[in-house]
Amino acid sequence: MRESSQNAGRSRFAAYAWFVLAYNVGVILWGAVVRATGSGAGCGDHWPLCGGQVIPHAAQIATLIEFAHRATSGIAVALVLALVYFAFRRFPANHPSRRYAAAAVFFTLTEGLLGAALVLFGDVGNNASASRVFILSLHLVNTFLLLASLALTAKSASPGWQASATEDSARRAAPWRAPGRGIYAAYLVGLFGVLAIAVTGTIAALGDTLFHATSLAQGFEWDLSPTASPLLRLRIIHPVMAVLIGTYLIALAVHALSAPTPRAAKRMAAFLLPLVAIQFGFGALNVLLLAPLWMQVLHLLTADLIWITLVLLSAAMLARERASQAEYREPAPASVAEAEGRASALTT
Repeated sequence: MRESSQNAGRSRFAAYAWFVLAYNVGVILWGAVVRATGSGAGCGDHWPLCGGQVIPHAAQIATLIEFAHRATSGIAVALVLALVYFAFRRFPANHPSRRYAAAAVFFTLTEGLLGAALVLFGDVGNNASASRVFILSLHLVNTFLLLASLALTAKSASPGWQASATEDSARRAAPWRAPGRGIYAAYLVGLFGVLAIAVTGTIAALGDTLFHATSLAQGFEWDLSPTASPLLRLRIIHPVMAVLIGTYLIALAVHALSAPTPRAAKRMAAFLLPLVAIQFGFGALNVLLLAPLWMQVLHLLTADLIWITLVLLSAAMLARERASQAEYREPAPASVAEAEGRASALTT
């Protein structure tokens, strides 16, 4: 009875963790609305208060957009703090859910600090300074690390994932001998590649916001102009990297689907393939339609989903690699007599 109650509690925790992840994705998308509408300065240079008030009374739309983002971000902090509290209540020491939830708290706090830095340093609105690009890039990387921590918290607590991992590690019929360090390197390249795409995408999106072209021809003219802002000249890097890394992700997903990999990895790979294809289409539409707000939000949402899926795919593959290595490692002798027996057998 006690074990059944404990499992039910952990299932509820997993559901809550997935909800916190989804909520944070929503907060991130609203942050894109703040940037794309130039509303980052809607609360002035005050932080965490808005215009020096807890609840602003100004009727400007920019103030309402920025205040809504701050309010939902504050709720996200409370949700993540509750997540780590319940993780330590529901799971024993050394359980991965504890570690991932603690990491989520850390990245939530640094997320707030980076957002505050943008406001306090005046890197909002129409500011096109190098410091804004730098802090936005750090903000984006921190955001993705937060999403990774939340996704791994939810997945490590999910009964289905744990059962799948146990079943896969118990199989002996078709042992999978992964290429050791090669599998780690392959997925690290994919993870860092997606981060690089996201950073260059942030720079491109900022350029689209600050220098909004009225036609595709004008946009290309600005990109090629020797007097154009560095933000515009750097914009071409994003689509090039997106095509290269996106193709690499497709290769990773195809390998995971065709090789004798865990079921959890195959599920994530099956999600990753269409997501990358959809993102290619959204990227092309974003250029052709001159980056309208709704398209930027869809583009960012798909990028978040690709990142979360890749993180879970990488976790499943690397966990199976560690299990595979442990499976073929000779166990230590259980006793002195067993050790002597092995030594005797080797000298016979």
